[in-house]
Amino acid sequence: MKSLERLKTAFRRLPGVGPRQAERFSLHFLKASPSEAAEFSAALKELKSSVRLCARCFAYCEAELCPVCLDPGRDARQICVVEEPQDIEAIEKTGSFKGYYHVLGGALSPADGVHPDSLRAAELLARVKRSAGEVEEIIIATDPDTEGESTALYLAGELRGLVAKITRIAYGVPLGGDIDYADEMTLGCSIKGRTAI
Repeated sequence: MKSLERLKTAFRRLPGVGPRQAERFSLHFLKASPSEAAEFSAALKELKSSVRLCARCFAYCEAELCPVCLDPGRDARQICVVEEPQDIEAIEKTGSFKGYYHVLGGALSPADGVHPDSLRAAELLARVKRSAGEVEEIIIATDPDTEGESTALYLAGELRGLVAKITRIAYGVPLGGDIDYADEMTLGCSIKGRTAI
């Protein structure tokens, strides 16, 4: 059946979904009621039409600014720089960080064609300069892999002289791992044990 194969192929494009899981998902929707399938389809359409990037930090949100950027109770002296929007949620779960965020949209990887101008590094620099000295610390929370380390070193070089303190999260997160897969305790220790670079 062409339509079933098309759905399996669509599910296979999802991260972490192999052939067997894609088949299970597809068969689930084949057996599902028309209303359940319609609800799933409507939720996907709404997601694509409603969710956008925050105008300030580039996190996912449904308004111009995300809830974190709109929170006046956050510490404006700190900005935590992450690779992807989902990294914010992982850090927020720890309850260890009360500042604001900046999402780069990836990490440096020249082999994959990701250069500094491919990231939102220029927006970060502009944001720090606009803060008129209010930002005192930049915490670089890129993934602890080769690309994340390269990105951290690049950002540290660009930010030096613009802020009093540039720190890197500690290595509680496993090397080669992704921040959004770390448990709250490990990630919390990483935030608390960050080191200067």
